[in-house]
Parts: sequence; C-alpha cells; structure tokens
Amino acid sequence: MSTIRTGALFFLLLVLHAGSRAQTPPQQFAADIVKRDSAGAVVGPTAKLYVSDLKTRIDAPEASGGYFITDAQAGTALFVRSAQHVFMDAKQSTPLTRIFVRVDPRDPCRQWQAAALVAGVPGAGGWRCDGLKAAATIDPELRFPIKWQSPDGGTFVLENIRTAAQPADLFAVPAGYRKLDPQALIEQIKHSDVWAP
Repeated sequence: MSTIRTGALFFLLLVLHAGSRAQTPPQQFAADIVKRDSAGAVVGPTAKLYVSDLKTRIDAPEASGGYFITDAQAGTALFVRSAQHVFMDAKQSTPLTRIFVRVDPRDPCRQWQAAALVAGVPGAGGWRCDGLKAAATIDPELRFPIKWQSPDGGTFVLENIRTAAQPADLFAVPAGYRKLDPQALIEQIKHSDVWAP
C-alpha cells in the first residue's frame, strides 16, 4: 500500500515538474524573415530577427541605416538610426514590429493587440483575431509566430532559426543617442524661415 502511495506521489511530482517547465522562459533565437509572394517566390531582400524574452530586434533592409527594437514589457517599439545617433517611436513604420512579437500560443491576440496599440494603429483597441483575414503559424516552444500569411496570399516566414543566447546590447538603444520627436521637428520648422504658410 505504501509503495502505491509513494508511486502516486512521485507521479504527482512529475506532473508538477512538467507544469513548471512549461512556465520556463522561451528560448532566445535569431532568424531570417523572408517575404514571399502568393506563388512562393522570394520578394525583396531578407530581414534579420533577434529575440530575447519579450524583446525583439529587426534589421529590415527597407530601413537602411537603422533597425527596430521592441520591448513588450515596456510597451515600446523604436526605430534606431545609427549614423545620426538618434531614435524615435517606430509607430507604423513597418508591420513587422506588430507581427513578430512573443505570443501566448493559446491566446496570441492579446500580444498582437498590444503591439498594434503601441504602433498607433487606428482602431487597435477593438482589434480582434476573429474576423482577421491574415493567418499565422505559431511555434509553441518558441512562443513566436513563424509564418504570417496576408489576405493576398503573400507571406512573411521565419527561416534559418538558430536558438542561442542573444547579446543584451542588441535590444538596447546605445548610450548617448537622443530621442527624435518628428512632431516637435515639424513645429520647429514651422517657426523658421523655411516654412511657407
């Protein structure tokens, strides 16, 4: 009788241990973001993605001279321009910062809605997964979308996924960079000789 109880207790501990492992932080990784058309042909150059916990960095070719960093915990999405030593809110500069964020595989909508709110997407507060015309494939171990298909059949796909620790400085604005406020710059130009009413 005691052997059965010991066995049952051991089994319960295994179940509890498995449950605690499911709560461990997801793996850090790097990957290529490949854009493909509806026929599967590669469209344009490849972007680079780096992920650590709730932070991402996207080096997108269309953002030459800069890169995007997001931090879901801080609720930020920034565009960093290295040559000018400046950074700014990314807003709607690229859809990639709204698609490629860490998600809960059982309920990804919450994280995508938060990313849309950070980007300032109109109506993002009412953003929902049901009725969405895009489709996503989520890797449950990475807790990350690995494929996003738009209504026209085009896709963004993660390829060459490499799980490894990522350097913390990839996800931080370098020291000494100043924040650029585009609206403040416009206001400054309005009060200069350059502005024509």
